[in-house]
Amino acid sequence: MVNNYRTRYGKIILDDSLKAMLSIANESVDLIMTSPPFGLVRKKEYGNVDADEYINWFKPFASHFYRILKNNGSLIIDIGGSWIQGQPTRSLYHFELLIMLCKEFNFNLSQEFYWWNPSKLPTPAEWVNIRRIRVKDAINCVWWLSKTPWPKANNKKVLIPYSASMKGLLKNGYKSKMRPSGHDISDKFCVDNGASIPPNLIAIANTESNSPYMTKCKKAGIKPHPARFPIELPEYFIRMLTNKGDLVVDPFAGSCVTGEAAEKLGRKWICIELEKEYVEGAKLRFPVNKSKAVKKEIVYSIHHPSTLWDDTEGSETVSEDGGKNRRSNGGKKYASSQF
Repeated sequence: MVNNYRTRYGKIILDDSLKAMLSIANESVDLIMTSPPFGLVRKKEYGNVDADEYINWFKPFASHFYRILKNNGSLIIDIGGSWIQGQPTRSLYHFELLIMLCKEFNFNLSQEFYWWNPSKLPTPAEWVNIRRIRVKDAINCVWWLSKTPWPKANNKKVLIPYSASMKGLLKNGYKSKMRPSGHDISDKFCVDNGASIPPNLIAIANTESNSPYMTKCKKAGIKPHPARFPIELPEYFIRMLTNKGDLVVDPFAGSCVTGEAAEKLGRKWICIELEKEYVEGAKLRFPVNKSKAVKKEIVYSIHHPSTLWDDTEGSETVSEDGGKNRRSNGGKKYASSQF
């Protein structure tokens, strides 16, 4: 059922990705940037696999990934966690995936990243809002894997502005000394390099209800893909790990966000998607607007954990049964629910 849609730099392939990847030459890909269907306990319309079956399902894809990736290329996997059905504990499937890729397929873990979505709703509601025994799940793991311990990369391509405290140090100076942790802070710490090296926590709000993609889908009567990551996520890794003209592949393309980011940055790309309706929507992302980018001055803040702490705990107590018995705000006990 192969059906291609081409742009200046890339193409969308409507097909099963295991079949489509057969046409991609060995060691020809610089970056695989993808967000595969997550291993969830509840089925989603885009066709996710049960967490218990996830590792075996993923292995054929991993074999292709290793084959097509250049020796100095990178594999980026954005993957969300999952809750075990009926109880407030987490599945280990995404960690098992990481270990499997490293132990069985000889990938190296170059670094783990965490994508924090500040706009994430407080879920799962049962454990977070009702029983009050967990905090909201707002982080996705992003595994950066490579065939060699030395994949090509340059963090200067993803620098961020200095913090207010760092600007103060640059202005007022900092006395070089040994910190209590044992780190020796030299006088080079106060050299103004123009920007800061980012941490491995990536803060991007996933809100695009009025984006061109959503607007065009609505106008065309096409149902948008329900699980899209923001374009800044693939753009981050495309910038850091590839050069212009390099080849980027997304085997679980969805609405082809990776392809849009690659097209914008002048990288060759291949997006593979199985569902025809999602491909029809993905086509609406092209041609990419080549107007000059407007720098976004968006700063997300994380409160220090002690912001609202005081010495009196008031009437709030820790649930002795760990929230097993569901209670209302008034303290009335309800039977445990299995969902």
